[in-house]
Amino acid sequence: MILDLKKILADRSGLLPFKYEMDMSQVEVDNVHPFVSPVEIEGAVTGKSGFAELKFTASFHFSVPCDRCARQIEKDLCYPFSHILVVSLENDNDDRFVEVHDERLNLDELAREDILLQLPTKFLCKEDCKGICPVCGKNLNDGPCGCNIQQTDTRFDMLKNLIH
Repeated sequence: MILDLKKILADRSGLLPFKYEMDMSQVEVDNVHPFVSPVEIEGAVTGKSGFAELKFTASFHFSVPCDRCARQIEKDLCYPFSHILVVSLENDNDDRFVEVHDERLNLDELAREDILLQLPTKFLCKEDCKGICPVCGKNLNDGPCGCNIQQTDTRFDMLKNLIH
């Protein structure tokens, strides 16, 4: 969605509300396509003296396998975002502001970037997920598997060889 901000930036006041759905079903995260519903974007741009304030929420259904046990995780997520919009920046390295070229803002691009940066780096079905057995592949969250596995720290294998 392209937002035309000419009136908001020129008047230095006013309100531009918006609500729409964005398709992110083709976006790949960790080799899967986790966006199983359209992303609902809702918010507004408010004109201020010399800048504009953008606030919006992104809501969507997210489905991804757990990084430890591969059990499918289904979540409804809602993230709030806000940005200060300016016509020009003196210092291009300032991440607090978004420069609006030609007084038009590609909200899809900005929202996509915000959402992807907000996602966790590791997806777990629960905080204390035990993962799967490296021998038989059983999900250890469902109980012990019965394999005789000795938990050893492989970093000390070289020292073990010195003893024998």
